[in-house]
Amino acid sequence: MQTPSTLKDLQRFLASLDWEDMRGQIEAETNMRLAVVGPVNAGKSTLFNLLEGRHSSAASAVPGTTQELIADWLGPFILVDTPGFGEIDGVDRAAIALEAAKHATAVVLLLDAAAGIRQSDRDLYLRLVTLGHPVIVALNKIDLVGKDRARVLADARQRLGGVHVIPISARRGDGVATELMPAILGADPGMAVSLGRSLPAFRRTAAARVVRTSAVTNSIVGVEPIPGLAIPLLMAGHIRLVLRIAAIYGESVTAERARELIAAMAGGVLIRYLGGALAKFVPGPGWIVASALAWMGTIAIGQVAILYFEGGKQLSVPELRHLYQHVRRQERQRLPFLRRQD
Repeated sequence: MQTPSTLKDLQRFLASLDWEDMRGQIEAETNMRLAVVGPVNAGKSTLFNLLEGRHSSAASAVPGTTQELIADWLGPFILVDTPGFGEIDGVDRAAIALEAAKHATAVVLLLDAAAGIRQSDRDLYLRLVTLGHPVIVALNKIDLVGKDRARVLADARQRLGGVHVIPISARRGDGVATELMPAILGADPGMAVSLGRSLPAFRRTAAARVVRTSAVTNSIVGVEPIPGLAIPLLMAGHIRLVLRIAAIYGESVTAERARELIAAMAGGVLIRYLGGALAKFVPGPGWIVASALAWMGTIAIGQVAILYFEGGKQLSVPELRHLYQHVRRQERQRLPFLRRQD
């Protein structure tokens, strides 16, 4: 693929991209599912309600309140509150929960810190792992164990074979936004689009994760030793980044609108691309500089896109360019060896 060297070349390159394929990939990410699975009275309904922000799933202190599978649509994202395990009135509740987990993208196994980890909990964890999906283990009601918190967590890790256990309180919200949500996004980065679009309270967290993941990927692409070869790949990566952030904020960006957004930052972006490519002519350290430039440019584009969609798409072209330059300068301050690259 020929390297864009002028603004017109850049515009032609953007027009040649398979936008429908990109949008199709991102649309698939909006259909990812999260299953919340756990024993009776572990607090699944309480967590469900906390994440959704309203009370649609019956929460009660009586074991077994959730009698049937509850699948509530949150936009294109399904958050599943599954019944507790055990057979009641001839209904195999374990089979219902596992069936839901089987069709999920990721699973949150919610256990009860106050009740402790039982053999049935360990068996449940092992059965979920065999499904092949990421399984995040959360220990709920951690606020009820008081000074025994460290011992309870250590015991849970030991009984589950050393797996990382996230302490939370679904009732109070402790650890949900700061630990559980990042763990879900880390288990499957593709979950960020569906999670952010469906749960407005977590959009900034999801978008930040998308930006960081894209920056890591682009910094690796930036190390490509052949000058100019990585440029189209970096540009395509940045475009996908903008489309993903738009999807997180519930925006369906057209190809034309995406071109306008890229063009709004094109001057600075193009300099970053070409600067990174030229830096590769310097053996060794030049590749490091190119990687850092790719990282910096991606972070800047991502943060400006977040501000744009978060602000209701009210930013003008001059404001977009100003923000990009501002964020880029901030990132450059963190990487002093890049100061002479401008």
